[in-house]
Amino acid sequence: MSRIYEAFTHGKAFIPFITCGDPDLHTTAEAVQAMSEAGADLIELGIPFSDPTAEGPVIQAANVRALSGGATTDKIFDMVCELRETVTVPMVFMTYANVVFSYGTERFVSRAAEIGMDGLILPDVPFEEKAEFVSDKLDLISLIAPTSGERIAAIAREARGFVYCVSSLGVTGIRGAITTDIGGMVSLVRAANPGIPCAVGFGISTPEQAAAMARHADGVIVGSAIVKRMGQYGRGAVPYVREYVAEMKAALR
Repeated sequence: MSRIYEAFTHGKAFIPFITCGDPDLHTTAEAVQAMSEAGADLIELGIPFSDPTAEGPVIQAANVRALSGGATTDKIFDMVCELRETVTVPMVFMTYANVVFSYGTERFVSRAAEIGMDGLILPDVPFEEKAEFVSDKLDLISLIAPTSGERIAAIAREARGFVYCVSSLGVTGIRGAITTDIGGMVSLVRAANPGIPCAVGFGISTPEQAAAMARHADGVIVGSAIVKRMGQYGRGAVPYVREYVAEMKAALR
């Protein structure tokens, strides 16, 4: 059983996302530790990129701050190496194909697995082009969107770790309401691959939204609401992030 799969075996999973290096890598590491202690079941670490096409303004701004502050893939790997001495929850990288290409795909995947990462999410790599990123060392997480339609079954059949169900069209960001038929998307995934967990992300920010989404899925992913707190409070953000993660996890219990 992969560690990612285990994250979904203790009830509904809460999966926070954070942009590495915003405001700095020391604060990122403290926030990851705090989120783990507050009940996060799996943590997504964003490796910053200059053109993060799937992200809304909040995470785009965090990418700019992180890159301006000197965050690099190697420095993030070093941070994870240290974190793994105390943080045991599964962790996955979320970044873009260019980041992996420029590092060297095989080198990136090998190093990520070596330091204890469990998976990789590449929102700009279509299902049909994923082969060169697939490895037995790291689960490549598949994404499905409301527009995936007939491709959902094919994507689900080959999925590893979990399936990332994108709740809304467009980019990441906080939304007042989510109207997508998540239950329908999850049913299609489960019909094609009964054992794979489904987690819903994009637009979720309140405990009420999290609880509503968790009625249909196995877990909930939240990014912008956490990154917004990192941007707002900077080096003082960790207590606010810890409190938020605890509140969101409680809503899923």
